[in-house]
Amino acid sequence: MRLILHAFIVLMLYPNGYVWALDLSQEPIQPLYPIQVNPQKAALGKTLFFETKLSQDNTISCAHCHDLTKGGIDGLKHSFGVSGREGLVNAPTVFNAALNFAQFWDGRVDTLEAQIDSPITKHSEMAENWPDIITKLNADPYYPKAFKSVYPDGITAHNIKDAIAEFERTLITTNSRFDRYLQGDEHAINAEEKHGYALFKDYGCVACHQGRNVGGNVFQVLGVMKDYFKDHPEENQAAKGRFNITGKPDDLHRFKVPSLRLVVLTAPYFHNGSEQSLHETIHTMGEYQLGKHIPDSDVHAIIAFLYTLPGEYQGQTLEPKKPKPRQQLDAKVNP
Repeated sequence: MRLILHAFIVLMLYPNGYVWALDLSQEPIQPLYPIQVNPQKAALGKTLFFETKLSQDNTISCAHCHDLTKGGIDGLKHSFGVSGREGLVNAPTVFNAALNFAQFWDGRVDTLEAQIDSPITKHSEMAENWPDIITKLNADPYYPKAFKSVYPDGITAHNIKDAIAEFERTLITTNSRFDRYLQGDEHAINAEEKHGYALFKDYGCVACHQGRNVGGNVFQVLGVMKDYFKDHPEENQAAKGRFNITGKPDDLHRFKVPSLRLVVLTAPYFHNGSEQSLHETIHTMGEYQLGKHIPDSDVHAIIAFLYTLPGEYQGQTLEPKKPKPRQQLDAKVNP
């Protein structure tokens, strides 16, 4: 069903005159703001995020699959863990993950802290166990003192997860051009980008991709209007989505809707990394989720809008240079 959400423009009177602004209460997308964190815990968590001692063979860190210089992903269809073991799904970005209402494609845990257990212990990822990790960190000259300065009980599995999660809460990509537009800067995005946003709402993309994170806050079946898995057979058990967690028939092929905040940086797309370009991904979404063919001209405008979403990390913009229109048709969209 076609969803139409109207944006209302209001004039806000300030001492120096009228300032243009959107009425945020009427907008399906909201601006991002930093999350308040404990800076000492976050600093320790950042060190742990890059620590290879968390893996069985001391070669893999969290940053291995979540490269902060590449949009918080590894750019691979499936990630690889210790000894080159291949995982079953595409690694989602760690940027803005703190805003997700659940973690993993199948949403099997609710918190960042709980999320950390799986990659640490999973055979195809870091393949380690907490007692051995604690032993290794205690033998390191840095960690015992660093933990004691923040956690009175020192190095524990709980404290390791707590620190890493606190660091991940700093990975909020604020001050995007689109957020500045929402906050009243009419000139932060251009006419094509505004048109792309209007289309994004008019086609109904906002039914699943809304809120601060432009997604990450709802589960949805892949193939609402047309049977996606009839045309794209399951690659592995992970394709069953939430069904693997709940066993409910209605949850077959149901996944957490991903955030689109950094979508222009995080190809390939979908749970299985099957789509390489934003252009084809939008066409696929139009066909299987909306039951619509989206013409190329509209796809280009929607992509232009998506380029306004990334924001900044450590004071530097994450927004990549836009590809030329022909490249949008064929190329993998990456900086």
